[in-house]
Parts: sequence; structure tokens; C-alpha cells
Amino acid sequence: MFRIASAIVLCCVAAGALAQSDALPPPVLRALRGAGVPPSAVAVVVQDVEATRPSLAVNAAEPMNPASVMKLVTTYAALELLGPAYRWKTEVYSAGTLTDGALTGHLILKGYGDPKLTLESFWLMLRGVRSRGVRELRGDLILDRTHFDAANHDPGRFDDEPLRPYNVGPDALLVNYKSVRFQFVPEPEANAVRVLAEPRPQALEVVSSLKLSNGPCGDWRAKLRPEFRRAAPPGAGMQAVFAGTYAESCGERAWNVSLFSHRDYVGGLFRQLWAELGGRWDGAARDGITPGEARIVHTHESATLSEIVRDMNKFSNNVIARQLYLTLGAESGGAPARPETAFQAVRTSLARKGLEFPELVIENGSGLSRIERISAESLARLLVAAYHGAAMPEFIASLPLVAVDGTLRRRMHGEPVAGQAHVKTGTLADVRAIAGYVLDRAGRRQAAVMIVNHPNAPLAQPALDALLGWVYEAPGDGAAAGEPKAPRGRGPSTMRRRGASPRGP
Repeated sequence: MFRIASAIVLCCVAAGALAQSDALPPPVLRALRGAGVPPSAVAVVVQDVEATRPSLAVNAAEPMNPASVMKLVTTYAALELLGPAYRWKTEVYSAGTLTDGALTGHLILKGYGDPKLTLESFWLMLRGVRSRGVRELRGDLILDRTHFDAANHDPGRFDDEPLRPYNVGPDALLVNYKSVRFQFVPEPEANAVRVLAEPRPQALEVVSSLKLSNGPCGDWRAKLRPEFRRAAPPGAGMQAVFAGTYAESCGERAWNVSLFSHRDYVGGLFRQLWAELGGRWDGAARDGITPGEARIVHTHESATLSEIVRDMNKFSNNVIARQLYLTLGAESGGAPARPETAFQAVRTSLARKGLEFPELVIENGSGLSRIERISAESLARLLVAAYHGAAMPEFIASLPLVAVDGTLRRRMHGEPVAGQAHVKTGTLADVRAIAGYVLDRAGRRQAAVMIVNHPNAPLAQPALDALLGWVYEAPGDGAAAGEPKAPRGRGPSTMRRRGASPRGP
């Protein structure tokens, strides 16, 4: 009889715990109601990283579009497969004869997918070529982009904005995100606005009839009336025309635009910088393959993967994510890398850690997609696994710190959770998502995930913030129902044993 009564009590406790796990926190629920978002459009999981079960789970197994939170999957797979110290290389070869500084033959640039071969890095690479005695190039510039197979990328497919830098496709020889930075400089004495372009290849003509205006800056881009068009005759390059007005109160502003193909961009930038370095070249840039007889001239190495993923996640850089995703495919399945080989590499990496996500759908690894899917439950499991992995410091350090930096620098200022949570954000027209870690008031590290898929998702931002605040306040015991409560301070002491500060790396 005692055993039966005990069993009834345990069942009641378990049922109560289950009901508690399935209920959204009151502040989150209130914010969702204010946004007109039903709970059925929301998935939430909260779990102490030292627990084996979540303390809160709502629609946890439902496949959802996570937007840029999908970058966490790409990051985890990359750190596991490549390691934090992984570097990309870009090689320069010569195919010809070098005599008195003149290379009679071709110069070859072979790319391996470096996500951050910036303008400065490209200049240093060419400077390295010049320092090795090459002054004049009497041949063509061959661009070997065969490490990636990304020919089918349509930059306008996602949102019909092909000139936006975030829509730039992956490329084995991606330079400076393939973007031109237009700088707008007010000149009050001439009632005009100077427009500077960096880089400024010969194939780019900038025309400005902008007038300086008074009043607030406001939506300054909408007042520019830009037009980007092919210059005449065909093959002459691009023309960037700016008309309209620009408010003096705006000061100096910048606008990044992707105008050229990968080949034309690299060729134009090479011509500009090579001339600035005192070199001579009258040939053409064209795609090709590095010939077997070519000799290495110079090798440029990228920053480490740990630095790259920090830039990718802090600022939600979609181009870096696409480059990293295909790199996984190349390193796992060989070149040329394709999205399908990259997806297999991610699945293999997850499976090795016992993470089977049958609902997982990845298109490009960045989250800038209509079809990518993952559940909140799977994301929470990944966060817990990453916390206990060898690359935990690098993984956490890549995430924006609430109210401090990255995509969260302007959110939750003055709230108790400010500075206490490393969280990746995700944003699409009908998606708002967060996933990361909260160091709660009791000193425990909590993995927190919330995804909203609904037309009113943009109005649900307060609900996501409310979840972070609620997790920080450490309601209940912070552990899964039926598990022993973690000692106060366990989270920070665990972090110290792992070599990181109590508040995260």
C-alpha cells in the first residue's frame, strides 16, 4: 500500500513538473500576446548545462526556421572538424620566366575559400609578390577558383536584392566580400557631396549630382536615388550614379554595394593595387586552373578559425558563413566543394558527438534561407555539447554579449542580464530567434533557445528579451525536474576550471 501511495505521489510530482516545463514564463507569454503571436508559433528550451534534461521545453521538437541562429551549427561543426587554429591559404604562382623583374608569362591566384581576404590582406599579398622581384607582368592574371563549385548562386534569389553585400555568393577566391564602399563626404562650401569609392578600379565610374540639404539625417539612403548600370560600350565597366539630396547633419556615411562579378572584381582590384605598388600590367584577368609546371611565388595565410567565427557570429556575417560551410565540404569530401558535401560533413561531425538531428535542413550554413530548419531541442543539445567540448571557450567567445557588442550591443541596457549572456540572434521577415548561454543570478550556466516563426515575429522581440531576463533571474532550481539542484556557484567554478572567467570568455 505504501509503495502504491509513493508511486501516486511520484506520478503527481512528475505530472506537475511536466506541466511546468510545458508552460511559457508569464513575462514571455505577456509579450507574445502583445505582439499577436500565438504560443503555437514559438519554440523554447532552457537547460542548465550541467543537467541532462531541460527545465523548460515548449514545442521543443518542432522543426523551425532559425534564421542566423543556424550559424551556431556551422560554427560547432567547423570547430570540431577543422579546429580553432585552422587557417585558409591563398597562393600566388608564376607560369613563365622572370628576367630583371619582368615576368614573361602568367601570374596565377589560387584561392581556398578564405572568408576574410580583405582589401588590406590582398594588398599585403601583392606586396609580398613585389618583394620577391616581380615588377612587370607580361601576361594574364589567372584566377583559380576551382576549390569551390558555387556557379549556381543567384544573388537576387533570396530577396531580389542582388547588390546587397549579404547576398554575395561563396567563392574560392573571395576578396573584400566583393564589395565597393561608397563614402559620402559633405562639402558645405560647394553645396555638394563628394562620393569616394574604395576600391576604385578603372572599370568603375562614379557620377554624383547630390545636393547638400538641411534638416535631420533620417533615412539618408532613400534620398540618394542611386543608379548602378553598365557603362557604354559593352565591357567598359560599371557606372554608379547618385542624384538627390544628402543632409549635412549626416556627416560622413558609407554604403557597401556588390557591383562586379568575382572575376571582374578581383581583376580590377589587382590592376588598381598593382599600379599603386609601382607594378606594370597590361593583360587581362580570366578564370583558369593552376598548371602543373607553375612555381609558387607567395602564400598568404588567413586569421585563425577562432577569430573568423567571432566576426561571423558577433556581426552575423552571412558571407563568412557560406565560405565556412563550403570549406567544411572541401576539407571533408575534397574539392570542388558543393553544398551537399558540406551538409554531409556537418551531419558527420554532429553524429560523432552523438547529436542526431533528423529534422535538420541546411541550405548554405548562414541561416539566410527560407528552407533551413532545426528544432529548439536540437539547438539546446548542441549548446550543451559545445559547452562540454574542447573548443568551448572559442565557441562562447564568438557569440554577442548582451548589451555589450555585436548584434546585441543596443539591447537590454540597464537590465540585470546585461553583460551576463552570450547569445546568437536570428532575424528574417517572419523569424526572430535567439540561442546561447545565460549566466544566471545563482551562478549557473543556462543554455537558452527561443524561436518565433510568425508574420508578427518582428513584434516579438520583447518576448525574446523577456526570456533572457527570466532565465537570468533563475526561477525554480534551474535544473530539470527530478534532478538534484546544482550547488550555488557551480557554473562559475566550472568555467574557472576550464580556464575562462565566470562571465564568459
